[in-house]
Amino acid sequence: MNAVSRITWPRASFVGFDRIWNELDTALTNSVDNTNVFPRHNVVKLSEETFQIELALAGYSRDDLTVELQDGLLVISGEKEDSDVEYLHKGISTKKFKRSFRLNENVEVKDANFEDGMLVVSLNIVVPEGKQPLEIKIK
Repeated sequence: MNAVSRITWPRASFVGFDRIWNELDTALTNSVDNTNVFPRHNVVKLSEETFQIELALAGYSRDDLTVELQDGLLVISGEKEDSDVEYLHKGISTKKFKRSFRLNENVEVKDANFEDGMLVVSLNIVVPEGKQPLEIKIK
């Protein structure tokens, strides 16, 4: 975390939310510094319950990529083995990367597909039965 928090108010009004404030600070720092721009990605809302994260990964193969979910953090990383090819111009980046997405507790990762240079991670919102609205019959 930075020495000075970017979020000052209402931070002092909340107790026990340090992890959340730290994540917000990190997100704001990364978006302002533009340090987290590779690989390019889309977050697509397909319906109220389904989403996709799309990453443009031309030059990578399925074996170069890792998708992990741990404690609500979806981490997508990639590392391409160096080849002995001599490039006269290399405009397609295959550098090592790690991209993280914080998921809500009710979001589950359905699957991940890699096709035509695009990694697509499908997500579903699954609200537990105990948290769904309950209609009370009036007698």
